[in-house]
Amino acid sequence: MAVHQPSHRSSGFRLPSFRRNGAASAPGAAESAEAGTRTARACAFASARVLMGFVFLWAFLDKTFGFGYATASGKGWVDGGSPTEGFLGHVAVGPMESTFHSWAGAAWADWLFMLGLLGIGLALTAGVALRLAALAGTVMMALMWVAEWPPAKHLSDGSASMSTNPFADYHLVYAVVLIVLAAVSAGNVFGLGRWWARLPVVRDHAWLR
Repeated sequence: MAVHQPSHRSSGFRLPSFRRNGAASAPGAAESAEAGTRTARACAFASARVLMGFVFLWAFLDKTFGFGYATASGKGWVDGGSPTEGFLGHVAVGPMESTFHSWAGAAWADWLFMLGLLGIGLALTAGVALRLAALAGTVMMALMWVAEWPPAKHLSDGSASMSTNPFADYHLVYAVVLIVLAAVSAGNVFGLGRWWARLPVVRDHAWLR
């Protein structure tokens, strides 16, 4: 007598296969998450760029028109005041103290300083020429760092310098931020960076980006 084994055919009812669906959707979900992370990072850098641009633009405007903040009303550049005389003339420490005193109030120093503030501020705000802005801003911050000379505990007259850190002050932080913004092309979001990069002269000279 032949014995027939049960066929074990499918009943037609199956539980959903999460393994297959998960495997198919995982790459898409990962790509979406990665894209969202990149977008958030780009927006963060762009926000930092605009804020940093306002720092330079405000310094230019206040020193030009004397809004009564760092520059007293009636002492602005348009009123005949010197943007560099007050700061450089009061340098009281560091290896370039006498050099800065000789520069204080000089017309070339005033124009160079103010054009630097304006150019860097506009470049950062618009998101263009960030490499040039980073270079010019780093040089400016370096000179201002030397003028304040944070490593010194005492000024030339022997009084306390009130330095809060012998190395890492805000000038150094600003310089690093400028370099990072240029390195990550922070002008592509909330700015004209992509349009600027497509200009023929900029395509031919990468240092203008």
